[in-house]
Amino acid sequence: MGNGFQEVIYQRALEIEMKNQRINFNREYEMEIFYKNQSIGTRRVDFFVENKVMVELKAITQLEDVHLAQAINYLEAYNVNLGLLINFGAKSLQFKRLMKPQNKKSR
Repeated sequence: MGNGFQEVIYQRALEIEMKNQRINFNREYEMEIFYKNQSIGTRRVDFFVENKVMVELKAITQLEDVHLAQAINYLEAYNVNLGLLINFGAKSLQFKRLMKPQNKKSR
């Protein structure tokens, strides 16, 4: 599709692609946020894939460290080990595979 669209357009396109590939996912999935192993609220993740991978989409000119830090913080808060941060807004597709840091204690 190329860049220049709003994030929701890429969400819809990715949803179609995952359905066509028969990948199990939830879109706009409301997940619990944990602090010191206690649930303190919820937030919606763009996609939760195969009940184990958090996928966050962006449609911005350039991914920055703050976006990466935010996505890693989501992994910790959701208590999920794997994630993908995908940016459709740059000239070329950008993506980062994320893993929850193992050396940090629960917040």
